[in-house]
Order: sequence, then C-alpha cells, then structure tokens
Amino acid sequence: MMLVMSRRKNIDNKELRGKLDRESLRKAAYIFKYIGPYKSYLILGMFLLFLSSVLFLVFPYLAGLLVDIAQGKADYDLSLSKAAWILGGILILQGVVSYFRVITFAIVSEKGLADLRKALFNHLLTLQIYFFETNKVGELVSRVSADVEKMYSAFSFTLAEFFRQIIVLIVGIIFLAITTPKLAGIMLLTFPVIVLGAMVFGRYIRKLSKARQQEMAETNNVFSDALQSIAIVKSFVNESFESLKYRSATDRVVQVSLKYARARALFSVFIITFLFGGLFFIIWMGASMVSNGTLTAGGLVSFVSYTAIIGAAIAGLGNFYTELLGAMGATERIREILREEGELNDVPSDTYSSVLEETKPRIFFDNVEFTYPSRPDVPVLKNISFVVPEGAKVALVGASGAGKSTIFQLLLRFYGGYNGSIMLGQTDIKEIPLAQFRSLFSIVPQDVILFSGSIKENIGYGKTTATDEEIAAAAEKANAMEFIHQFPEGLDTVVGEKGVRLSGGQKQRIAIARAILKDPAILLLDEATSSLDAESEKVVQDALEKLMEGRTSIIIAHRLSTIRNVDQILVIDQGKVVEKGSHSELMVKEDGLYQSLARLQFEDKSAVHK
Repeated sequence: MMLVMSRRKNIDNKELRGKLDRESLRKAAYIFKYIGPYKSYLILGMFLLFLSSVLFLVFPYLAGLLVDIAQGKADYDLSLSKAAWILGGILILQGVVSYFRVITFAIVSEKGLADLRKALFNHLLTLQIYFFETNKVGELVSRVSADVEKMYSAFSFTLAEFFRQIIVLIVGIIFLAITTPKLAGIMLLTFPVIVLGAMVFGRYIRKLSKARQQEMAETNNVFSDALQSIAIVKSFVNESFESLKYRSATDRVVQVSLKYARARALFSVFIITFLFGGLFFIIWMGASMVSNGTLTAGGLVSFVSYTAIIGAAIAGLGNFYTELLGAMGATERIREILREEGELNDVPSDTYSSVLEETKPRIFFDNVEFTYPSRPDVPVLKNISFVVPEGAKVALVGASGAGKSTIFQLLLRFYGGYNGSIMLGQTDIKEIPLAQFRSLFSIVPQDVILFSGSIKENIGYGKTTATDEEIAAAAEKANAMEFIHQFPEGLDTVVGEKGVRLSGGQKQRIAIARAILKDPAILLLDEATSSLDAESEKVVQDALEKLMEGRTSIIIAHRLSTIRNVDQILVIDQGKVVEKGSHSELMVKEDGLYQSLARLQFEDKSAVHK
C-alpha cells in the first residue's frame, strides 16, 4: 500500500515539475487517438479558426481607415457609407465563420472525449481487484471526472483560443512591422519581458492549481466516505467528528485556493503594468508622429488598436499556456490508468457449455501458497491442499483471518501470483479464458451488493437476457416472492442505493435469486446467513438448499448449525487445512479445533453432539 501511495505521489510531483517539451507533447499526443475519427472536423475547425482570426484583424485597419476617410487623408477612394457596408459585411462573415468554428470544435471535443470516457470506464472494469484496493473509488471518480473535464475544456475552448492568440500575435506583428516599423520596434521591446514573466508565473500557478486539485479530491473522499457509511456514522454518533474532518479538509482547500487566487492576481498586475505602461508610451510616441505629419490619425488609431489586441494576445497566451499544461497533466493521469494492465482480455461468453465439455466442476487446490501484494511479508495460505468433488457440498470453517475468503478470491482469479496450482477438473484454471471461467461461478456474499435499480434489474443481473417470467421463477425459488408481493410495485420496486430500502434477509434472497437465474455449475456461499435473525435465516437457508441441489458448492460458514449436512467440512487455521471430515466425524475428534468451535456456539453438550 505504501509503495503504491509513494508511486502515486512521485507521479504527482513529476507533474508539478512538468514542462512543455517534446516528451510531454509526445505523451499528450496519445489522447489524439480518440480525436482521430473526427480529424476532418478538427482540420476544418483549424481552418475556420485561422480565417476568423484574420477577419478579426481587419477591424482595427478599417477603424483607422474610417478616421482617415473622415479627414480626407485615405489612400483609397471610398466614402464613409461604402466603408461602413464593407465593415458590416466582414462582421457578418466573421460571425458566420466563428459560429461554425465553435460547432466543429464542439463535435471534436464532445465525441472524442465521449469515446475516451467509454474506453476509460471499460478499462477500469477490467482492472484487477488489487487496483481498487489501493485506489479509493471516490478519489478515482473525482480524479477521472476532473481530468476529463480539463481535457474537454482544452479541446473545446483552450486549444482553439491558444492557437487563435498565436495567429493574432504573429499576423498583427507582421502588419505593424510593415506599416509602422518604428512604433512596432518600440512595442516589441516589451515582448520578451512579458513572455518570460508569463512563463515564470505560469509554472508557479500550475503548481498551486495541482495542489488545489489534490485537496479537492481529498475533500470529496471525506464527503463520499461519510455518506456511504452513514449508518455507521450515526450509530457511533460521529456526526460531529465527520463534520470536523470535512471542515478541516475544506479549510485546506480554501487556503490553497487563496494562494492560487493571489498568484493569479499578481500575474494580472504584472501583465497590466507592463502592458498598459508600454501601451501609453507607444501612444505618446504615436501622437508625436501625428503632430509632425509622419503618421495619420487613422494610422495611429489602427496601430493603437493592433497594439491592444497584441497585448491581450500575449496576456491570453500566459493564461492559456498554464491551462494547456494542466490539461497535459490530466492527460498523463488518464494515461496512467489506461496503462494499468487489465485482467479481462478475452471476449465474454454467454455460455460455458464448451468449458464444461472439457473440464468437470471438480476443484483441486495443490500446495497453494499465497501472500497479498499489499502485505508481502504476511503469508495467508501455506501449502494448502484439498479436493472438492463434482457436485459435492464442502464447507470452510475457521477463525477470522484463517484464509477462507482468500480461497474464494483465488478461485475466482481475483489474484494471481500464488505458488502451487488450482485445477478445475484436469485443467489449470489459468489456462481457461477468464470470462468463460468466471461464468461457471455464482457467489452469494455475506454483505450483498445491490445496484440502485429495481428488484427485477438486480435479479436479472445474473442473466441479462432473462425474460420477466424467468426472473419471477428465480425469485419464487429463492423464497423472495413472498415479500416482493407486499410491495405495490412488485418486481419493479426500486431498492435504493445499495439496497438500503430492503432488510438483510430480503437482500440475501434477491442475491440467491440472482444466482438461481444464472444457473451456475459452481456455487460459492460466503457466510450467507451469518448476519440474519433466526426467522430470516430459516427462509434463506431453505432457499440456499434449493440453490445447492446438483451443484458443486463451497460454503464459508461461522454458524456451524447451517453446515451439518454438507459432504465435507474443511477446518482452516492459519492458512492450512488442519482437520477435515463430516460434522459427526469431526465432533468425535477429541480436542479438535472444530469441536472447540462448536462448543463455543452451542449452549449444551447434547446440542453439540446431536
């Protein structure tokens, strides 16, 4: 965990020190593969951008021309009315070009980044469980949404405006160099100072922007954690504690944001001071040239207008430069996620019959050793070996932390990197396509996870092509229809976020119905009744018995009363199988671990030996 956090901090620090160079541009260009299908729109947009920028630069010239026409000093034989018509025509043309330029860039950014979002979500779905254990989901959501939004802003507005300012700057300077070289030379003296200052301020502002973004992500984490665990917060009366945590996180955001605002304010002061100071000096010089006849009044108007536009372009370049650097940082973070190796590389299959023809659902763990990547110094499974025959019901019992849930996780291939082998029939599970392999299984967990849709949608998740009749039949077999009929909307009843509107027993029966609908070859039950009251347990246990009929089943159980009739019980202790046998066989074993666990759960000896 610390290694991953350190790695992420190093990435963030690298981004804070980043700069606009060939390597960073090469990395940022990766994102253009999502823009590729819309490159014709991008090319058209860039052409319209150039055209609208050039048309915009005609206005200062026409403003000066109008002054010269009014004074009778114009170089062209034009009346004021004709000049006004020309100006109006160019205005209309510029408006039309700008409209279509905005539309084309919107098409590129909306469609391109929609493709990126889809690719990002699809890739996240394929990442290993370990990735989500070392990255908070709330932070991922905040980071991805914020970074994609930065990129959207860059493609829809910032990039276009950045290039527009460059075009305005270059064309404007060329025009001034041709028409008024002396004044242009004076103006250009201020250019290097402003650019250098913009770069220095831009880098500092970018650091503060990244720090603000990180603090915002932490604030979102506190917010998300508190609301997702609201029942725990209330039960421990920790509302004030959570409020204090959120207030502290928000205050840190304010502190960084104010630093960010002060830096931007200083940058604005810097730009305004040099820009307007230089502008007034140039106006004074121009007025002197008008007084001695070397420059017309219209020429001065045009020059001042061009100077103001060029100054605004320089100031804009500083802001857009920092925004583009921020977008490039966002691109790198997106690439970090997309570079994570996915586990699901084969095409999902709706059927597993072809696998069953070659491999029977007989499970064999052979000298399996395993440690979690986040805790490499703590062995969890130690040379564990056991067999689950086809169609058998095998229970795993033992103290918390003994390795029972780890066996499930390895069996579902949530983790690799173990020593030994896990076989399905005669085939190593690593040799079976992952999607097809997992389609053999269905799991009913202790903490049932439901989606915030209807009961029908949650049951149908076991088989997305199921009909309403099949869903209803599965709910009936799971003893779920008795409470579903009590809801006015029946199967269409919305369960709320994570099934908050349902009781524990109701959620368990929906999970069982989901498993029944899938009709798996191998069933995994992870303490499916441990958190239920006696009445709910009886109903759920009856549904589980129906579900286990004719299937290879592995059951993790703390309530030993629920596994008396299984074919075999494996007692796990500190990552090893220390005892195995049926309930009656293990109960007569003197000083056995299973017997001691049973004695702790039952009130009298007669109940234990029954």
